[in-house]
Parts: sequence; structure tokens; C-alpha cells
Amino acid sequence: MKATEREIPKLAVQEASKVYHTASGDLPALDRCSFDVAANEVVSIVGPSGCGKTTLLWSMSGLHGLSAGSVALDGKPITGPHPDIGIVFQEANLLPWRNLDANINFPFEIKGTRPDRSWVDHLLGRVGLDGFGKKYPRELSGGMQQRAAIVRALALKPSVLLMDEPFGALDSFTRDEMNRLVEEIWLDRPTTIVFITHSIEEAIFLSDRVLVLSPRPGRVAKEYRVPFPRPRSFEIMATKEVFDLTNAIKLEIVGGRVAKARAAAPAAAEGALP
Repeated sequence: MKATEREIPKLAVQEASKVYHTASGDLPALDRCSFDVAANEVVSIVGPSGCGKTTLLWSMSGLHGLSAGSVALDGKPITGPHPDIGIVFQEANLLPWRNLDANINFPFEIKGTRPDRSWVDHLLGRVGLDGFGKKYPRELSGGMQQRAAIVRALALKPSVLLMDEPFGALDSFTRDEMNRLVEEIWLDRPTTIVFITHSIEEAIFLSDRVLVLSPRPGRVAKEYRVPFPRPRSFEIMATKEVFDLTNAIKLEIVGGRVAKARAAAPAAAEGALP
């Protein structure tokens, strides 16, 4: 039977593999990584450092090509940057010589279109930046700059938002504020979100599902569904249910690292001198 439009996932990652060719040899980053993301679903990706999370996200955005495999949006292959995909990086990457309004307008200038000013004003108010349009990045805190980066991405009204550890450099309190903000924006206008993070608690708070990548080269080692209803309170994060889920994900990540180390140990021993 022919698949209907409803059965086609919003994002489909199929057998994604990526090898970087360096002066010191080939470096495999991803190996046959596969998963789907449904429309308006929030999926977080966690895993040990260096497992290919950022490589995967950049491949999903069309900014990096794959060595093998594919990424599709609504059933159509992504072969380059796509207007329906927004991305928020680890750093806000605001242009220092442009004020906040000019930074938000910049992607529209590249496209040769005009922003929906009412939508931009709504977003600025939603993130608490109304009245800051004439301020320059140096006049904004780190949290405010990341809020501006979110507005810049959402101003284009993408159906997919990719977020690459956007709050990793923020203090704990500001990070909690930003997590709440992302959830509120999502509740206000549901969007498909793929979120890269090192924080398991952040992944649980934000997501419908959490995917754990194996140690490099990354592939999906395990999937966890997050059963807690929205909106989520920070009080729920102190419950036994969240603790058990956090611990299970943590053990999966640590177990993968231990297994890789044990597998590498015999090979190292074989090459040792007697």
C-alpha cells in the first residue's frame, strides 16, 4: 500500500554515516545512524562527548554532507540549507556591528524578503526582549543573546528547529529559564524540534523522546520515551520517576563508554611488547 502523507515522518534519518578525512587519517563520526521525528515532536539527542551529536545535527540542517545515508524532510532529501529548517547554535553568533533588530532582519536580507513584523514583535515580547531592538550584542547578557538567536531562527517560521547545545554556556538558573521558555514557545506554536544537549535533565524536561548515541562513531544505541504531561513544572524534576529515567539514560551512556574501552583493550594489548 502506498504510504500516505500522514505516515511520512517530518524528519527521517536513514543509515547516516560521516567520515572526516584528515591529515592523520580517516575519522568516522557517524555510522549507520537511523531514526524518525514526527511533526511537532520534540526529540533530544544525548551521548558521550565526541559521539557525533553536532555532526548529526549539522547534517540534518543541510550544512554538512553525509558520506553515506540520507536525511529527508517531509519525504524529500535534504541536500543543502533549507528555508523550512531553522538552527540555533551553541553560541548566539550575533553580528556585533548590528543591533538586535538588524540581526533578526539579516536572514531576510539574504533571502530578499521582508520579515513579518507583527510575528517578530510577538516573539520579542514572548522572550522578554521587547524594547531592546536598538541594543547591540555587547549590551546584552549571554541569556539575552541566546533569546535573540531563538527569535532570529523562529522569525522565519520554520517547521523544524534544530538546537545545538544552545544553553550549555549559561549558568544553571538562566538555563532553567531558557528551558521553560522553549517549552512555552512550543506550547504557543508547536514546531518539530531536535535538541542536542549534554544535560540529561534538560533532555527529559523538554522532550517527547530522548535518543542516546553510542560512543563515536555515533549510532542510536537506545530510545527513551518521556511520559510526563505538558506543561512540565520544575517540581516534577524532583520526583522518583524522573530520577529513575535520568539514571537509566546515564547508565546507558556510561555503559556504552565502558563497553568501547573494553573492546579496545585487547587490541591495545596485542600490540604491546612482551
